[in-house]
Amino acid sequence: MDKKKNISMAVIKRLPKYHRYLSELLKNDVDRISSKELSEKIGFTASQIRQDLNCFGDFGQQGYGYNVKELYSQISNILGLSKEYNTVIIGAGNIGQAIANYTRFEKIGFKLLGIFDTNPKLTGIKIRDIEIQDIDNLEMFLKENNVDIGIICVPKINAQKVCNLLVNNGVKGIWNFAPVDLAVPGDVIIENVHLSESLLTLAYLLNEKEDQKE
Repeated sequence: MDKKKNISMAVIKRLPKYHRYLSELLKNDVDRISSKELSEKIGFTASQIRQDLNCFGDFGQQGYGYNVKELYSQISNILGLSKEYNTVIIGAGNIGQAIANYTRFEKIGFKLLGIFDTNPKLTGIKIRDIEIQDIDNLEMFLKENNVDIGIICVPKINAQKVCNLLVNNGVKGIWNFAPVDLAVPGDVIIENVHLSESLLTLAYLLNEKEDQKE
Protein backbone atom coordinates (compact mmCIF):
# COMPACT_ATOMS: atom_id res chain seq x y z
CA MET A 1 0.00 0.00 0.00
CA ASP A 2 2.87 2.38 0.76
CA LYS A 3 3.94 2.21 -2.87
CA LYS A 4 0.72 3.90 -3.92
CA LYS A 5 1.63 7.15 -2.18
CA ASN A 6 2.73 10.11 -4.31
CA ILE A 7 2.22 8.39 -7.67
CA SER A 8 2.37 10.99 -10.42
CA MET A 9 -0.66 11.72 -12.56
CA ALA A 10 1.46 10.91 -15.63
CA VAL A 11 1.81 7.30 -14.43
CA ILE A 12 -1.91 7.07 -13.62
CA LYS A 13 -2.79 8.40 -17.09
CA ARG A 14 -0.74 5.59 -18.67
CA LEU A 15 -2.52 2.78 -16.80
CA PRO A 16 -5.60 2.68 -19.07
CA LYS A 17 -3.29 2.19 -22.07
CA TYR A 18 -1.61 -0.77 -20.36
CA HIS A 19 -5.07 -2.15 -19.59
CA ARG A 20 -6.18 -1.82 -23.23
CA TYR A 21 -3.09 -3.47 -24.68
CA LEU A 22 -3.14 -6.32 -22.15
CA SER A 23 -6.80 -6.91 -23.01
CA GLU A 24 -5.81 -7.31 -26.69
CA LEU A 25 -3.00 -9.71 -25.74
CA LEU A 26 -5.47 -11.85 -23.76
CA LYS A 27 -7.83 -11.97 -26.75
CA ASN A 28 -4.90 -13.21 -28.84
CA ASP A 29 -4.08 -15.94 -26.27
CA VAL A 30 -0.71 -14.44 -25.27
CA ASP A 31 0.28 -15.92 -21.89
CA ARG A 32 3.38 -13.91 -21.07
CA ILE A 33 5.27 -10.92 -22.40
CA SER A 34 8.54 -9.17 -21.60
CA SER A 35 8.79 -5.44 -20.92
CA LYS A 36 10.77 -5.18 -24.20
CA GLU A 37 8.01 -6.88 -26.20
CA LEU A 38 5.35 -4.80 -24.47
CA SER A 39 7.32 -1.63 -25.23
CA GLU A 40 7.31 -2.47 -28.94
CA LYS A 41 3.53 -2.79 -28.89
CA ILE A 42 2.59 0.07 -26.58
CA GLY A 43 5.18 2.71 -27.55
CA PHE A 44 6.69 3.30 -24.08
CA THR A 45 10.27 2.28 -23.31
CA ALA A 46 10.84 -1.00 -21.46
CA SER A 47 12.40 1.00 -18.63
CA GLN A 48 9.34 3.27 -18.41
CA ILE A 49 7.02 0.26 -18.25
CA ARG A 50 9.03 -1.34 -15.45
CA GLN A 51 9.14 1.93 -13.50
CA ASP A 52 5.40 2.52 -13.91
CA LEU A 53 4.41 -0.97 -12.78
CA ASN A 54 6.89 -0.93 -9.92
CA CYS A 55 4.88 1.95 -8.41
CA PHE A 56 2.15 -0.58 -7.60
CA GLY A 57 4.01 -3.79 -6.84
CA ASP A 58 6.38 -6.42 -8.19
CA PHE A 59 4.60 -7.97 -11.15
CA GLY A 60 7.33 -9.27 -13.45
CA GLN A 61 10.01 -11.94 -13.09
CA GLN A 62 13.48 -11.52 -14.54
CA GLY A 63 13.92 -13.90 -17.46
CA TYR A 64 10.18 -14.64 -17.60
CA GLY A 65 8.50 -11.28 -18.06
CA TYR A 66 4.89 -10.62 -17.14
CA ASN A 67 2.04 -13.07 -16.84
CA VAL A 68 -0.49 -11.28 -19.08
CA LYS A 69 -3.64 -12.53 -17.34
CA GLU A 70 -2.28 -11.74 -13.89
CA LEU A 71 -1.01 -8.28 -14.88
CA TYR A 72 -4.32 -7.46 -16.59
CA SER A 73 -6.18 -8.48 -13.42
CA GLN A 74 -3.85 -6.44 -11.20
CA ILE A 75 -4.17 -3.31 -13.34
CA SER A 76 -7.95 -3.78 -13.45
CA ASN A 77 -7.94 -3.78 -9.63
CA ILE A 78 -5.63 -0.75 -9.47
CA LEU A 79 -8.01 1.12 -11.81
CA GLY A 80 -10.93 0.19 -9.58
CA LEU A 81 -12.55 -2.06 -12.17
CA SER A 82 -13.30 -4.77 -9.61
CA LYS A 83 -16.28 -2.56 -8.63
CA GLU A 84 -19.38 -1.52 -10.55
CA TYR A 85 -20.13 2.17 -11.09
CA ASN A 86 -23.64 3.47 -11.64
CA THR A 87 -23.66 6.27 -14.20
CA VAL A 88 -26.06 8.77 -15.75
CA ILE A 89 -25.67 10.83 -18.91
CA ILE A 90 -26.97 14.38 -18.98
CA GLY A 91 -27.27 15.62 -22.55
CA ALA A 92 -28.48 13.22 -25.25
CA GLY A 93 -26.97 15.01 -28.23
CA ASN A 94 -24.30 13.49 -30.48
CA ILE A 95 -21.69 12.99 -27.76
CA GLY A 96 -24.17 11.74 -25.17
CA GLN A 97 -25.66 9.24 -27.60
CA ALA A 98 -22.25 8.04 -28.70
CA ILE A 99 -21.26 7.36 -25.08
CA ALA A 100 -24.58 5.64 -24.37
CA ASN A 101 -24.05 3.36 -27.37
CA TYR A 102 -20.50 2.40 -26.41
CA THR A 103 -21.04 -1.08 -24.98
CA ARG A 104 -17.48 -1.57 -23.71
CA PHE A 105 -18.13 0.76 -20.76
CA GLU A 106 -20.67 -1.66 -19.34
CA LYS A 107 -18.37 -4.63 -19.92
CA ILE A 108 -15.71 -3.10 -17.67
CA GLY A 109 -18.10 -2.08 -14.90
CA PHE A 110 -19.73 1.24 -15.82
CA LYS A 111 -23.48 0.63 -15.67
CA LEU A 112 -25.64 3.24 -17.38
CA LEU A 113 -28.82 3.81 -15.35
CA GLY A 114 -30.35 6.85 -17.03
CA ILE A 115 -30.10 9.44 -19.80
CA PHE A 116 -31.53 12.96 -19.45
CA ASP A 117 -32.09 15.89 -21.81
CA THR A 118 -34.05 19.13 -22.08
CA ASN A 119 -35.21 18.50 -25.65
CA PRO A 120 -38.82 17.20 -25.63
CA LYS A 121 -38.22 15.62 -29.07
CA LEU A 122 -35.69 13.27 -27.50
CA THR A 123 -37.60 12.24 -24.38
CA GLY A 124 -39.06 8.76 -24.71
CA ILE A 125 -36.50 7.62 -27.28
CA LYS A 126 -34.59 4.52 -26.17
CA ILE A 127 -30.86 3.96 -26.45
CA ARG A 128 -29.95 0.35 -25.69
CA ASP A 129 -33.24 -0.10 -23.77
CA ILE A 130 -32.70 3.05 -21.68
CA GLU A 131 -35.35 5.68 -22.24
CA ILE A 132 -34.24 9.31 -22.45
CA GLN A 133 -35.96 11.26 -19.67
CA ASP A 134 -36.72 14.93 -19.23
CA ILE A 135 -34.02 16.61 -17.18
CA ASP A 136 -36.70 17.69 -14.69
CA ASN A 137 -36.72 14.06 -13.52
CA LEU A 138 -33.00 14.05 -12.79
CA GLU A 139 -33.03 15.24 -9.19
CA MET A 140 -35.61 12.68 -8.08
CA PHE A 141 -33.78 9.97 -10.02
CA LEU A 142 -30.55 10.80 -8.18
CA LYS A 143 -32.32 10.67 -4.83
CA GLU A 144 -33.80 7.24 -5.62
CA ASN A 145 -30.67 5.68 -7.17
CA ASN A 146 -27.11 5.39 -5.98
CA VAL A 147 -25.33 7.17 -8.82
CA ASP A 148 -21.52 7.22 -8.72
CA ILE A 149 -20.67 9.06 -11.94
CA GLY A 150 -22.43 11.82 -13.85
CA ILE A 151 -21.45 12.26 -17.49
CA ILE A 152 -22.05 15.86 -18.60
CA CYS A 153 -22.65 16.37 -22.33
CA VAL A 154 -24.62 19.61 -22.22
CA PRO A 155 -23.77 23.05 -23.69
CA LYS A 156 -21.22 25.14 -21.82
CA ILE A 157 -23.82 27.56 -20.46
CA ASN A 158 -25.69 24.80 -18.61
CA ALA A 159 -22.78 22.65 -17.49
CA GLN A 160 -22.09 24.16 -14.05
CA LYS A 161 -25.79 24.08 -13.12
CA VAL A 162 -25.98 20.39 -14.05
CA CYS A 163 -22.74 19.72 -12.19
CA ASN A 164 -24.09 21.39 -9.04
CA LEU A 165 -27.27 19.32 -9.22
CA LEU A 166 -25.25 16.11 -9.47
CA VAL A 167 -22.91 17.05 -6.63
CA ASN A 168 -25.75 18.21 -4.36
CA ASN A 169 -27.36 14.80 -4.78
CA GLY A 170 -24.35 12.73 -3.80
CA VAL A 171 -22.55 12.11 -7.10
CA LYS A 172 -18.81 11.91 -6.39
CA GLY A 173 -17.45 11.50 -9.92
CA ILE A 174 -17.97 13.85 -12.87
CA TRP A 175 -16.94 13.09 -16.46
CA ASN A 176 -17.27 16.43 -18.20
CA PHE A 177 -17.48 16.85 -21.98
CA ALA A 178 -18.70 20.46 -21.86
CA PRO A 179 -16.00 22.93 -23.03
CA VAL A 180 -15.63 24.57 -19.62
CA ASP A 181 -13.70 23.86 -16.42
CA LEU A 182 -16.25 23.11 -13.72
CA ALA A 183 -15.93 23.98 -10.03
CA VAL A 184 -16.53 21.08 -7.64
CA PRO A 185 -15.94 20.51 -3.90
CA GLY A 186 -12.73 18.84 -2.78
CA ASP A 187 -14.40 15.47 -2.21
CA VAL A 188 -15.63 15.24 -5.81
CA ILE A 189 -13.41 13.90 -8.60
CA ILE A 190 -13.75 15.51 -12.01
CA GLU A 191 -12.24 14.48 -15.32
CA ASN A 192 -12.55 17.10 -18.06
CA VAL A 193 -12.52 15.97 -21.69
CA HIS A 194 -11.98 19.03 -23.86
CA LEU A 195 -12.25 17.76 -27.43
CA SER A 196 -11.23 21.07 -28.98
CA GLU A 197 -8.03 21.20 -26.89
CA SER A 198 -7.08 17.74 -28.13
CA LEU A 199 -7.73 18.80 -31.72
CA LEU A 200 -5.69 22.00 -31.27
CA THR A 201 -2.81 19.94 -29.87
CA LEU A 202 -2.96 17.79 -33.00
CA ALA A 203 -2.93 20.92 -35.18
CA TYR A 204 0.15 22.22 -33.33
CA LEU A 205 2.02 18.93 -33.76
CA LEU A 206 1.15 18.77 -37.46
CA ASN A 207 2.41 22.32 -37.99
CA GLU A 208 5.55 21.66 -35.99
CA LYS A 209 6.30 18.67 -38.20
CA GLU A 210 5.80 20.79 -41.31
CA ASP A 211 8.11 23.49 -39.90
CA GLN A 212 10.83 20.91 -39.30
CA LYS A 213 10.75 19.92 -42.97
CA GLU A 214 11.47 23.49 -44.12
